[in-house]
Amino acid sequence: MNNPYYGVLCDSVANQYLIEKCGYSMDRSPQAAIIAHTYFDYFGSVSYPGVIEVGLRVAKLGKSSVLYEVGIFAKGEPIVKAVGGSMHVWVANEGGVLGRPASEGMPAHVRTAYEALMEPGTLGKSNGDGKGEEGKRKAKL
Repeated sequence: MNNPYYGVLCDSVANQYLIEKCGYSMDRSPQAAIIAHTYFDYFGSVSYPGVIEVGLRVAKLGKSSVLYEVGIFAKGEPIVKAVGGSMHVWVANEGGVLGRPASEGMPAHVRTAYEALMEPGTLGKSNGDGKGEEGKRKAKL
């Protein structure tokens, strides 16, 4: 699989979670999640016609920001092939015009959905290595 597709997977998994679990809609939500930073680290490869499994977790949760991590695995294999991250910052959304982060932070129902993807006792913390599979929760999307 070519490198750009890993980024598409990371973005798609995070957005799917927002849509399905948080009820997010760019044109109807009073706040929008914009991408502030992305990265990917590669440890192995996956290839066609293989099947992949994807894990999603929240590595760090701030007042108005969230750092997602997505692990890419070959189906049935426990070793992560790639780990990518994407930081979203929640900003005001007034009719499609994006502004600054809201003083109250991200919407409460979104925060609750993010917390479901975190390890107990890690709210606001990150191990920072971006490489481990331990503790990743696979979102059922």
